[in-house]
Amino acid sequence: MANTYFQFKEFTIHQDKAAMKVGTDGVLLGAWADVLHKSKALDIGTGTGLIAIMLAQRNPSLNITAIDIDQDAILQAKENATLSPWKDRISINQADFTNYVNQPVDKFDLIVSNPPFFTDSLKNECDKKSAARHNDSLSFKDLTKGVANLLTADGSFCVVLPSDQQAIFTDFAKEANLHLNKELKLKPTPKKPEKRVLLQYSFQELPIQSEVMIVEEFGRHQYSEAYKKLTKDFYLKF
Repeated sequence: MANTYFQFKEFTIHQDKAAMKVGTDGVLLGAWADVLHKSKALDIGTGTGLIAIMLAQRNPSLNITAIDIDQDAILQAKENATLSPWKDRISINQADFTNYVNQPVDKFDLIVSNPPFFTDSLKNECDKKSAARHNDSLSFKDLTKGVANLLTADGSFCVVLPSDQQAIFTDFAKEANLHLNKELKLKPTPKKPEKRVLLQYSFQELPIQSEVMIVEEFGRHQYSEAYKKLTKDFYLKF
């Protein structure tokens, strides 16, 4: 039986209630998103609360609001945030993002999301896991439009996506006046094509900074130096 928790260096993520468990996508986004000079962040679709907690660890001045539509995920995220050293800077709220954007809330200078993205694949029998993985309840258009309403003029929006959905997501972002500034393309191994991509958008139209990272460079669980450098403050094994 798999563990019901995932142990990091400075915190533990319990995941017995949440539909989506700790995965590489979330860890990479939490480690990569630029938190420098940020003061107020929003984590959309927080799940276990992993990314929100990682952001809190990385910036001691950052206050994070984390939302999710699923009640069990919220209970899990609240548990994990409360047990973390940064509970006073993390607020967990159950909310549908499409409704949340219409509430009178302050704007954020950092917004992150590991969004539902399997648009055409078969639905999982578990409804909660399906909702977490499919974008029926939160489309790319609604996500980018909502982010544009909540982002400060100099803020940034960071997401992780399958590589083959970057172009369509960026088109929706452009409709919301959000420009791609930075991308990190992720290759599972040196010989495999890019599978995931980390993206940063803002209202500023700047030259795109593009990098490629190999995850497992020399075999299974033989991680590249770049991957270890990015995640070394979190994984116990690095």
